[in-house]
Amino acid sequence: MFRALLASLGLLLSGCAPAEESGPVVLAASSMTEAIEAAADAWEAQGHLRPIISFAGSAAVARQVEQGAPADVVIVADAEWMDWLEGESLIDPLTRRDIASNSLVWVRNEMHVVVPRPALGEVSLYPRQIAMADPESVPAGRYGRVALEHAGLWEQVAPMIVPTENVRQALALVERGEVLLGVVYATDARTVPGLVTEPLPLPEGVEVLYPAALLTGSAHADSRDFLNFLSSPEGTAIFCEHGFTMPEGRAPC
Repeated sequence: MFRALLASLGLLLSGCAPAEESGPVVLAASSMTEAIEAAADAWEAQGHLRPIISFAGSAAVARQVEQGAPADVVIVADAEWMDWLEGESLIDPLTRRDIASNSLVWVRNEMHVVVPRPALGEVSLYPRQIAMADPESVPAGRYGRVALEHAGLWEQVAPMIVPTENVRQALALVERGEVLLGVVYATDARTVPGLVTEPLPLPEGVEVLYPAALLTGSAHADSRDFLNFLSSPEGTAIFCEHGFTMPEGRAPC
C-alpha cells in the first residue's frame, strides 16, 4: 500500500513544474485537509509558491517519509508517530512544534441510518455498528480507545467497532448510514452538515496534538518559512477557524 502511495505522490510531483518553480511538498494527516488547504491558500496569497500537499492517515504519512518520499514538511496527528520519525533521524528535531490540537466526539447521522440507533447501553445488540480509526495503528483510533476506556465503555464497545485506515473513512461510513455511530475528531464532524455530535472526553493530561517538522532531506527555500507560517498568528487563526484548538501552553483560540 505504501509503495502505491509513493507512486501516486511521484506522479503528482512529475506533473508539476520543476522544483525551483513549485512550492514545498507537505505530507499531512488527512484530518487536517481543510485547514492545511486554507493555510496553503493564504500562503500563496502572500506571493509565495503554493505548497504541494499530499494527505493520508498519519501511519501512511510516516511510512511515506521512511520510504523516501520527496517531501519537505511533515504533519501527523500524534506525538508517537513524530517521535518515531525523529528516532529514525528523518526529521530535523529543532524544527518540531505542535501546531494545533483537537478533541473527540461521538457522531451519528439521523437522516440516513439503516437500523434504529441504539443507546450506548444497547450497543452489544448491534454488532459492527461503530466506526472509528483503527485503534491499533491510527492516532484517532488510539485516542478513541483511551477516551472509551476512560468512560468505562471500551470492553463493551470493542466488539462493535469497524476499524478504518483513517478518521475520514470512519466519518464517511457514518455519513452514508452504513454504521450507527462513529468516533471522530470534532473538526472532521464539522465537515459534514447535519450530523449529531456528543463530546467524548479524554482523561486529564491527554491531548490530541498535531506535531509538524521539516524533513532532514528538505532543500526547498520556502520550507522553513511555510512551517513557521503554520504556527504564526495568521496560521493559528486559520486552524481556529476550522475548529481546531491550541495546545496547552499556547494562547487559546
